Amino acid sequence: MKEALELAARGLNTADPNPRVGCVLVKDGEFVGGGWHRRAGEDHAEIRALKEAGAAARGATCYVTLEPCAHRGRTGPCADALAAAGVTRVVYALTDPNTNVRGAGAQRLREAGIDAQGGVLEAQARELNPGYLSRWERGRPWVRVKLAASLDGRTALANRVSQWITSSEARRDGHGWRARSSAVLTGIGTLLADDPRLDARRDDLGEIKPPARVVLDSKLRTPPDARLFERPGDIHVLHCAPDDEAARRRASDLSNAGAAVCRLPAGNDGHVSLPAAMGLLADMEFNEVHVEAGAVLCGALLAGKLIDEVVLYTAPVLLGDGAAGLFRLAPLKDMSQRPSFRVLEAGRVGPDVRLILAPAED
Repeated sequence: MKEALELAARGLNTADPNPRVGCVLVKDGEFVGGGWHRRAGEDHAEIRALKEAGAAARGATCYVTLEPCAHRGRTGPCADALAAAGVTRVVYALTDPNTNVRGAGAQRLREAGIDAQGGVLEAQARELNPGYLSRWERGRPWVRVKLAASLDGRTALANRVSQWITSSEARRDGHGWRARSSAVLTGIGTLLADDPRLDARRDDLGEIKPPARVVLDSKLRTPPDARLFERPGDIHVLHCAPDDEAARRRASDLSNAGAAVCRLPAGNDGHVSLPAAMGLLADMEFNEVHVEAGAVLCGALLAGKLIDEVVLYTAPVLLGDGAAGLFRLAPLKDMSQRPSFRVLEAGRVGPDVRLILAPAED
């Protein structure tokens, strides 16, 4: 199963919106075939492993990181293919939360006389597919916020200049997080201040499925000539502007520039409703959403309990107490109200420190 997980990780930047899945076939203690799911619409991991094994698949044990599917989507049911190949045992890590599968694959295997067992290295398999699981289990993507800050927790000077706080090594590392994501999301404040491209630029990662780019722009202020439009790929502008002639004209300009423009309900703060936005992104089959935004949007996401993970790069520099902070929070009256995080990982990236954090459970 560890080898199957290693194979699954090869689809980290390409399998989206499908899960990252790996499969290994073993017979008489010997490896006879292996595969991983590379891209939606192409062979699933089990099919690639069966093709590699050929006739040797008969009587083999299949180790796969996700319950084999039992329905026809872009491809046929893997459970049926395993049965037809004569596999005698299937060991899987995760039950597929997809409502089209969810136990049906294991049941199909058992009905075919195949011993099916789940739960092997389940935690490791979950770590590989947080967004796919979140989308099916919670109805929203996995939200990862990337931040770059000084030692005193500042993300930009008071005049909004922010390039560059951290090193080229940290910025390069950040592009790796973009590459694995379904979408890179920012707010209109960051877009107007920094004019980012929000694409993934890492030649060493091989094939990448370009992430979509999403702008939360309540009043439709996105410039049609923003650098965002210079790169190929899907662009979505989510707004809550009034349905009037001026807004329709701005939306038309953005559509002509290449964006898909969607009007959503407003939240209590007058900005785009964040739960509505996350629900829409889940409906669009976005698994992992990578956020690069300012303190207002990051603070709103935190207050709404919509952050699952934070990747924080801290540079050994100081910007001063007049500079911009990481999260804009409502005033705290007591230390017990302070948001807290669990440190999942800590390490060096060039001269900077990278922390991977998760909000502490209540």
